Amino acid sequence: MATIVLDAGHSYNTPGKRSPDGMREFAFNRAVCQAARKKLESQGIRTILTHRDDRDVPLKERTDLANREKAALFISIHANAYGSGNWNDVHGIETYIHSKNDSQSRSLAEAVHYSLIKETRRKDRGIKTANFHVLRETVMPAVLIECGFMTNREEKKLLASEDYRTLCGHTIAAAILTFIGVKKTLYLVQTGAFSSIENAKKQAQALKNAGFDAMIMEK
Repeated sequence: MATIVLDAGHSYNTPGKRSPDGMREFAFNRAVCQAARKKLESQGIRTILTHRDDRDVPLKERTDLANREKAALFISIHANAYGSGNWNDVHGIETYIHSKNDSQSRSLAEAVHYSLIKETRRKDRGIKTANFHVLRETVMPAVLIECGFMTNREEKKLLASEDYRTLCGHTIAAAILTFIGVKKTLYLVQTGAFSSIENAKKQAQALKNAGFDAMIMEK
């Protein structure tokens, strides 16, 4: 089974990586990675976290770990900022791949980025290229995702919320699962079994009236 590396950028104490009112970027990055990890592992996917709570793990240490473990994908989670640290109107989600622009990384970026845009309904700032260490020094497809701007009041409120953090993590994980070809698990709930088709139809109609999908299957 594939191994996925989840990288929460920076650390709690990285200078400058916080919103104008003091939210630390790492708190968002870490929570999104944890949500993504939980969803991936529920589908039997092995995950590795590059970050730690007690120190800012150097970039080389992060990429060395991913390469050594022969990970299938490297996903780096971030929150963005613009300007000199004051509030401004810049907003939206953008995703980065290395400027070498390999096709697998671009396909991964498209899967994750457009899923996030759809589910969060934030502004689409596009898929961009950059010479970031975590993209350059990894040997597997790698993306860096900026999930919103800490320097935008509206997006900072989202970035600080548990719901938005969970939404981003689950959306990223779902896109990864689709990318690596893992089918979604479905769970069936049965409310009854009937020997009479008339009784089965009555039960199905009652469920529909209550707002549930219902179907009749013969056994």
